[in-house]
Amino acid sequence: MMGKVAVIAQGVYTSIQDLGRFGFSKFGVPKSGAMDQEALRWVNLILGNHENDAVLEWVMQAPILKFSAPTCVCVTGGDLAVFLNDIPVGCYVQVVVGKGDVLRVENTSKIVYGYIGVKKGFQSEKKFKSRSWYTGITDKIKLNKKDEISYLKHVDKGAKFAKIAAKVYAKPTTILNVYEGAEFSLLSIKQQKMLWGHSFSISNTRSRMAIQLIGKLQNTLPPIVTSPVLPGTVQLTPSGTLIVLMRDCQTTGGYPRVLQLSEDAINSIAQHQAGSVVQFNKVAL
Repeated sequence: MMGKVAVIAQGVYTSIQDLGRFGFSKFGVPKSGAMDQEALRWVNLILGNHENDAVLEWVMQAPILKFSAPTCVCVTGGDLAVFLNDIPVGCYVQVVVGKGDVLRVENTSKIVYGYIGVKKGFQSEKKFKSRSWYTGITDKIKLNKKDEISYLKHVDKGAKFAKIAAKVYAKPTTILNVYEGAEFSLLSIKQQKMLWGHSFSISNTRSRMAIQLIGKLQNTLPPIVTSPVLPGTVQLTPSGTLIVLMRDCQTTGGYPRVLQLSEDAINSIAQHQAGSVVQFNKVAL
């Protein structure tokens, strides 16, 4: 039996995301998926879901949701204040909800992306083997007030993951583990040392496609032939600006690929707000 989540308030750029699309980059289809995929995996682990079950992702301000049928929910992304019918219930725990219950998360300045999951995941339409919303691929790209989302009714019977006592959330690290990019060896020794020895700030120019860093790196490299790029690829623009590609990035690019963030680093930089300072730490393949 299906239930419906009614959107009382849509939050900021709330969308449905899973781990993304795989195997379609040759057609120009971005990977997409949750910006902080560790937070997504915690949702599904705590709920006893498949790791790729779809969740709601929001930016800075969470949606307010009303449930039409019983299920279990979980909220992750940071140390958040979560309320069910105005009663505190906590984050990173499995919460039993009933018909007519309302879930809300207090606005917080501590994180960028937050996540709400339900037992067995949200049941939106799959496109290219994923439920992740993306412009031109799915019919919607963000939730609006009064929208409804389907989920499978679930009556809790004392689930194995009902309580998680340990606090699993940690603040995003300022040290980002990275690998040398395809064009890293074309940089001068001085340029390479600047990448390791300098701090870079997160700019206001950021989205699900890319995050621009503040801090110039002198660039004398010519553009490259358009080549494959991935989430986490760090491109060096002609002006010397570093751009970190994120989950909705294009599949090819023409700027030198000087670094590649590790998966943990992609999750971490996604949660850094504008003005945060990060450093790159080189790791071996």
